Amino acid sequence: MMCGSRQHSIIAVTLLITLLSSVSSKTHVNFDPDTVKFQVNQFQDVTLRLSESLNHSATLKFMYQLGGSEPAYTEPKEHRIVMEIPEVTLTENQTFIKVRVTAIQSGSVIIGVNSSDDQFVDLDKAYIHVKVVHSEALEVVSTVIGWMYFIAWSVSFYPQIFDNWKRKSVIGLNFDYVTYNLTGFIAYGLFNIGMFWIDDVKEEYKAKNPHGVNPVQLNDVVFTIHAAVITAVTIAQCFIYERGVQRVSRTCVILLAGSWLFSFITLFLAVGRVITWLTYLYYFSYIKLAITVIKFIPQALMNYRRKSTEGWSIGNVLLDFTGGSFSVLQMFLISYNHDDWSSIFGDPTKFGLGAFSMMFDVLFMVQHYGLYRRTSGYTKIQEN
Repeated sequence: MMCGSRQHSIIAVTLLITLLSSVSSKTHVNFDPDTVKFQVNQFQDVTLRLSESLNHSATLKFMYQLGGSEPAYTEPKEHRIVMEIPEVTLTENQTFIKVRVTAIQSGSVIIGVNSSDDQFVDLDKAYIHVKVVHSEALEVVSTVIGWMYFIAWSVSFYPQIFDNWKRKSVIGLNFDYVTYNLTGFIAYGLFNIGMFWIDDVKEEYKAKNPHGVNPVQLNDVVFTIHAAVITAVTIAQCFIYERGVQRVSRTCVILLAGSWLFSFITLFLAVGRVITWLTYLYYFSYIKLAITVIKFIPQALMNYRRKSTEGWSIGNVLLDFTGGSFSVLQMFLISYNHDDWSSIFGDPTKFGLGAFSMMFDVLFMVQHYGLYRRTSGYTKIQEN
């Protein structure tokens, strides 16, 4: 009996060791780098790395997903962005292999791997973003234009502040406009900060968009924080300088109170995990979008009723129009260079809002330079 029990124990230990060995030998795969960008008819070598060596030889097959398509891989014949990558066989003790990606035409494709060998795990997490452009020179031009509109929009806040300081008056500046602006930039700032800095939110975005790239960059965060602070300075001027009888309208108060009440209520839904924090932050972006649509209307109506643009800085308008023009130009350049027009026609929100703001800029310019142009300030006296 003792001998039989000992044999059973040895068998159990052997099975346990085999099982643990099988579990520990599972291999993860990743691409290095996980994002590449290059020009049509060029190629780039990337490395396929294994987390540990294999117990026996195994084959990996490459699959393809077109950028912007449904999250499902296709056979290589169904796209023409890169040449088909031959399947690779990794031998025992091999921990990496080089593969060559060759561009055929502009566009975006995600390359993943697949295998029937059970040594590999989590192959759905192994992928590389490949972006192919018509011209690398256009990429440089697009980047320069991006900085130009970033600077134009950032500087556009200062002419109004300077005019207020110079006149020691805010008469002519609509209080609804600046109040809408402050709420809009605070809301957008919260969205950008959460998306860029909060790890839990970034993980939620990654889970929802496994192959997606976080759309918020550092310059977005810096811009919105700067815009909110400068708008707060403008509002402070409204308390300090001469303002006449103007005050924030009841309509503005009701709309903004409703927005912040909605944000407060949905905060408890996020804390109670009824909605995700990502969804909660998206609500702030929707508030910003709504405010962008309505914020210019009070100022335009005020100019119309006063038959004057005095007190409303045309410098702000010109710089905003410049920034908007460069932004739209960059969108078209990127769409052409990447052969991807979805940013304009597939999701027209950003493009539409930019065009909407520029439309009001044109209206303000017509009011300032045409309809309500300031007279010279004196009348010529006829000589006898």
